[in-house]
Amino acid sequence: MTGRTRKTTTRKSTRKKKQDSIWENRKWHRAFGVIALLAGVYTFLAFTSYLFTWEQDQDFFKPINLGFIFSDSVVANSMGRIGSLLSHIFFRNVGLSSYLLSFVFVAAAFRLLLPKKMFSLTNVAKYSFIGMIISSITLGFFFGYRQFPYGGLFGNGVSNWLESFMGFYGTGLLLIFSTLIFLIFVFNPNLDDFFVSLFRVTKVKTPNVDMSFVDKLKSSLPSAMASVKAATASKRKSSKTKKKNAATKIRPSARISEEGESIFEEKPADTITFDVKDKAKEDEKKTAKPKVRSDAKPASKEGLILDVDMPKNEIEEALKEIEEEERLKNKKEVQTVIEQGDFDPTLELSDYKTPPLDLLEYYGNDQLVVDRAELESNKERIVETLANYNIEIEKIRATPGPTITLYEIVPAPGIRISKIKSLVDDIALSLAALGIRIIAPIPGRGTIGIEIPNEKKKIVPLRELLSSDQFQKTKMELPVAIGTGIRNKVFVGDLAKMPHLLCAGATGQGKSVCINTLLISLLYKKHPSRLKFVLIDPKKVELSIYENIQNHFLAALPDEEDAIVTDIRKVIHTLNALCIEMDNRYNLLKAAQVRNIKEYNNKFIKRKLNPEKGHRFLPYIVLIIDEFADLIMTAGKEIEVPLTRLAQLARAIGIHLIIATQRPTVNIITGTIKANFPVRIALRVTSKVDSRTIIDIGGAEQLIGRGDMILVQGADSYRLQGALVDTPEVERVTQFIGEQRGFAGPFELPEYIDEKEAAKKGGQLDMKRDKLFLDAARLIVGAQSGSTSLIQRKLSLGYNRAGRIMDQLERSGLVGPAKGSKPREVYVHDLIALEELVQANGW
Repeated sequence: MTGRTRKTTTRKSTRKKKQDSIWENRKWHRAFGVIALLAGVYTFLAFTSYLFTWEQDQDFFKPINLGFIFSDSVVANSMGRIGSLLSHIFFRNVGLSSYLLSFVFVAAAFRLLLPKKMFSLTNVAKYSFIGMIISSITLGFFFGYRQFPYGGLFGNGVSNWLESFMGFYGTGLLLIFSTLIFLIFVFNPNLDDFFVSLFRVTKVKTPNVDMSFVDKLKSSLPSAMASVKAATASKRKSSKTKKKNAATKIRPSARISEEGESIFEEKPADTITFDVKDKAKEDEKKTAKPKVRSDAKPASKEGLILDVDMPKNEIEEALKEIEEEERLKNKKEVQTVIEQGDFDPTLELSDYKTPPLDLLEYYGNDQLVVDRAELESNKERIVETLANYNIEIEKIRATPGPTITLYEIVPAPGIRISKIKSLVDDIALSLAALGIRIIAPIPGRGTIGIEIPNEKKKIVPLRELLSSDQFQKTKMELPVAIGTGIRNKVFVGDLAKMPHLLCAGATGQGKSVCINTLLISLLYKKHPSRLKFVLIDPKKVELSIYENIQNHFLAALPDEEDAIVTDIRKVIHTLNALCIEMDNRYNLLKAAQVRNIKEYNNKFIKRKLNPEKGHRFLPYIVLIIDEFADLIMTAGKEIEVPLTRLAQLARAIGIHLIIATQRPTVNIITGTIKANFPVRIALRVTSKVDSRTIIDIGGAEQLIGRGDMILVQGADSYRLQGALVDTPEVERVTQFIGEQRGFAGPFELPEYIDEKEAAKKGGQLDMKRDKLFLDAARLIVGAQSGSTSLIQRKLSLGYNRAGRIMDQLERSGLVGPAKGSKPREVYVHDLIALEELVQANGW
């Protein structure tokens, strides 16, 4: 390269860097934003002035001459000759719709001046242009081109053509409904509440409401009455033996709990003293009307506190009041359920939009091109090769695919299949091709298949799969587009029914692309509230591209800054946290009396499960491990044990696994792993042993690479060409999702504490207490009810965090272990004792 050429190249690169710095500099953004704001205000004022001065300035534009701007003419428009000319041009063509031009300028100004991307300028411009067309035609239809051009020449001309084509009423209906459709696309209004109120059913079947409290209260009445009688008898006996003046305390008050037990506790502040000898005071005491204690809260969880001197009829009246309050409360809950309708899990991110397909690329022609000459040539060579070994063929048929062509042959009677299978190398030699595979026989077809790679292989873009009817119209819970098979048929699987997927193959054969294909498929189909990913990436670079969506789709351990797990110790904690989440979910399913996550979520959406009892909407969780072999080599059993538990049990509660490895050996893919992964994908491997390790059959060593795969599902196997999605496409998709409003943080998994690690640090649990630990402790001790739902309601926390705080309270010795649906036992009886514990332990 000469010196002059180097200088020219340097100048070009320097100029390009300057241009890039201009567009990345916020000062230039603000400068252009101010210019756009000026243009918007100027055109708005010019258009507004034109409404009052258009008749006076008409003579200057017959005909329109751009030289008019530089003339000495005096116009009536307040924005001068430029404003008058612009107003005349726009109003003459599109009428009052010209104001949308000012709106676009102002929107561009705010987009450039504001620090965050609050809206898409492309969408604003697109909708403004469409709105300008619709409003111009509508104004032209209703007002025509009279003295003032309400719809302009364009609106008037199009409306006249539509009226001659569809008639007056047809054109009016078309414009009205076009306007409605346009408004729906722009504002996306929520019409659910409108239609619910419009078609509200007067008589709705009453949902199941929990009346157990009243039933328990009724059942506890005899024991409470017995306690009252015993206390009264004791008091009378005491009054007979004591003759002298003395102050007597009323017996401890009876407290009826939810369990129906009578619990006695001292209440010094509520004691009453009286003189036995004072007849007047004694008569006054007898005639005074007994009342329910003021601190009693009949409908609360703490129970009903009754005075011992209360007569039986007063107790019955109090219980009737409780029953009436409970009935009104339940009626109110029923009315609330009717008015609210079904629970919508997507309501928190109701404005979330799935990525558009134009973020993905097309790679060449999406139609399968069949080379007839190549098919005939291969067919003749197969027949000739088999004839050399005295193997006669009755029929041969070719079925082309994107990467390989399947030739099905029907051998003559008496020909052994094993004889044909042994000729795979000879057929490959005669065709001068690699990757030939013989399927003998093809299940259910009665033929022998010979797969031969095509000379011109077709790239299968992921966009082609996602735009297909099989994917767009599917009703699967977790649809994943994997690739295409023979006849270019799209293969879409349901991860919820697989329920786990193993992908293995040699280095560079397409495992990472396959993982990206599965992830992008799910991102295009599911809402962030319905699906969460747990990404484990020991290589630290393969899945880092999904960092942008951590507040939308990712799940992580509490207080973790990075949602994508790369450290081996955090991998162990994450897998064990998933096991805890699995156990928690099974407890919820047991309490709801359902068998799987789909039934549970349907019941929760219908508001048949009470969130105050710990119930919540359960999103699907997909665990993805990019390099499984590295984890097994590093941690071994610590990884394999929780992973095996998840693979065996997690299907019903919506946790599914996708594992990829480049070392398909028996010490990595063990029999336990294979038994729980019925769906396996084998990419190209180096030996038949590796192929049998992955899919239990040979053939993966004959693949040609670059996404060529064999998918085994039970006893069936399919040869597919995996879809291609490149890194820039994934970046565009994740960026589109990341720019939208998300949750406050990643979905929190339950906290897991390794007791072995804690023991090494002095025999105590290395527990990082929650910031609200003390607040929750005071709440639980004050209420004397170890309920997770109480922490949720009073501290406004999510279920996972509230459950984590409850576990911390248990480890601190403040509450007892869980008792199913019943509240935990509280070991600390008052707030004073709690504060002493706090000071003693340094909490």
